[in-house]
Amino acid sequence: MDSSETLPSNSDQVKNDHNASNRRESFSSLNSQTAKEFIESQMRLEADAREILPYSFDSCTKALGPLRQTLYACLTCNPPPDTADAPHTAAGVCYSCSIACHGEHTLVELFNKRNFVCDCGTTRVPSSAPCTLRDNPKTGVKGVHSEEPHPENKYNQNFQNKFCGCSEDYNAEEEKGTMFQCLGLGTAESGGCGEDWWHPECLIGLPRDWYKVLKKEAGGNGEIEDDEETPLPPGFPGEDDFETFLCYKCVDSNPWLKRYAGTVGFLPPVYKQGGLPKTSEPAPETTVTDVKEDDSTDPKKRKLEDEEDEPTAKRTKEDPENTSSDSKPGPNSESSKSPPLKNKHDSLPSLVPSGTFSLFLKEDFRDHFCRCRDCYPNLSPHVQLREEEETYEPPLSENGEGNGGGSTGTGSLLDRGEAALSNIDRVRAIEGAMVYNHLRDKVKEFLKPFAETGKAVGAEDIKTYFEKLRGDEQHIRDAAGQASALSGKEDNNDNDEGDGRREQNGY
Repeated sequence: MDSSETLPSNSDQVKNDHNASNRRESFSSLNSQTAKEFIESQMRLEADAREILPYSFDSCTKALGPLRQTLYACLTCNPPPDTADAPHTAAGVCYSCSIACHGEHTLVELFNKRNFVCDCGTTRVPSSAPCTLRDNPKTGVKGVHSEEPHPENKYNQNFQNKFCGCSEDYNAEEEKGTMFQCLGLGTAESGGCGEDWWHPECLIGLPRDWYKVLKKEAGGNGEIEDDEETPLPPGFPGEDDFETFLCYKCVDSNPWLKRYAGTVGFLPPVYKQGGLPKTSEPAPETTVTDVKEDDSTDPKKRKLEDEEDEPTAKRTKEDPENTSSDSKPGPNSESSKSPPLKNKHDSLPSLVPSGTFSLFLKEDFRDHFCRCRDCYPNLSPHVQLREEEETYEPPLSENGEGNGGGSTGTGSLLDRGEAALSNIDRVRAIEGAMVYNHLRDKVKEFLKPFAETGKAVGAEDIKTYFEKLRGDEQHIRDAAGQASALSGKEDNNDNDEGDGRREQNGY
């Protein structure tokens, strides 16, 4: 006998008997479970699945044309270039295609982009990854590739997993703090940012690790703990003080906006170097030509807490007649002694703030744009400045409203899914949901007669059903016969015990 082998002790035998007893009790309890109880437990699981993937993913949005919608960049199909000057084909896919066609790939969630048509199944995506949700027009079979992409789609660095003016790669595991999405008034080609996401410190000229200095001064090691929020940097507006914002790139490409800084509906200019002007010191007097953008430096993207369309907490709409002094119009504002103004732009200050700055907008900012004959051409190309945009959301999955309680059917996609997805691997979640959808209807059909009669579901009933479902009745019968022949040895042979009970554990 090998020295490493020992005979089981009395205590080991007691333990084995106890484990076997527990398994028998568990198996026995399965016999007493009614179909109603089983269905109720499956409904709870189904509600949990909807929390993770609340929307149906059986329809590509390409047929709907240009939409403002949630997009994903597939880094597997369209990997970022090794160098900035290397050629790269960007592509964005809709929510449904990110799951059904790219569920096992590496994806980056870009959140909302306007006027975009899904690229899945077009020449922008390799033909080896066709769109499985659309029919081939020639064959009528699911699966299309090499179609022409929408010519008006616009792309920025986000599609390469780069975000902010610092252009760092985004790493969700390492990123600290909040990032904010610019409302976006132009494409990267026209000088805008294309609805990019920004670090607050990068908007006001601070280094990414600015907070480490404060932590060290407070006696710490300069690091932010996992459960600790990264504060907003000094000179950056409070989150409750604005609804959305326009980055300095978009403002510089639309200089007519600078006159609105500090007027009703708009915060004072937030300078690229220095942030909000201090009350005791004059604002930086640099000019647009004095401060050059440096697009060669690098960033990270945001740990997404809020969608730009659905802030968690914002100040209520302001009454234009009862605003704080810092948001009143300048010297040319209307007074009780002056004659009525013909146009809103007459109340804007004649002195335009100089320097490079971002413009932060209050909730009612759209009400304060001048729409006269001279000013309206500035607003006309930008629907997002004239009215609140509608963002497309896929239909909720079957029975997606009302069942399971919780947040299903309410709040944003981020609110509903972030907590669950942060703890569950995306690929496994998608695979599990798809397998569950495939089996659900068949299992419910099998259980329906039991539910109607109130009869308990027995282990043999379930075993027989799954034998038929898999089509391997004969193999199962053979295995069952062998297990029966060995049943007398279960208590004395550990290997036989494991083989004989593995299928029970599977239930």
